[in-house]
Amino acid sequence: MKDIRAYRDNPLGFFDDMRENVRSFFEDFPSWSSGSRLPAVDVREEEDRYLLEAELPGMTDKDVRVEVEDEMLTIASRKQEESEEKKAGYLRRERKSTVFKRRLSLPSDVEESKIQATFKNGLLMVSLPKGKESPRRRSITVKSE
Repeated sequence: MKDIRAYRDNPLGFFDDMRENVRSFFEDFPSWSSGSRLPAVDVREEEDRYLLEAELPGMTDKDVRVEVEDEMLTIASRKQEESEEKKAGYLRRERKSTVFKRRLSLPSDVEESKIQATFKNGLLMVSLPKGKESPRRRSITVKSE
């Protein structure tokens, strides 16, 4: 950290240096970056369905929410943990919160009413059965009068 006298000629330089310090601090902790909070997701196509697998270590089925709305599949979770340690002369409390939300567009041939999800050993599996392809987008012909 620079001595405060170094900013006499450029007082706003203090803020530039502070911004750089904060940026470099968060780069050193990749688990805090927004991209790493999303779970790893694999999607594969089988003959009669698509199968989505999401790795959610440390989660339980009660921590995970799977929803379908507006042709989008949403996987979300919120888990909060607290710990406390009391010893002579001090009290230590820690809180940890893990939150994520991942949205994926559904293929046009997925039968939304038949989607199923299972969770085992930190792995979420979502079965997306194929059915009749339903048009989700159509063109409207514009007529002249």
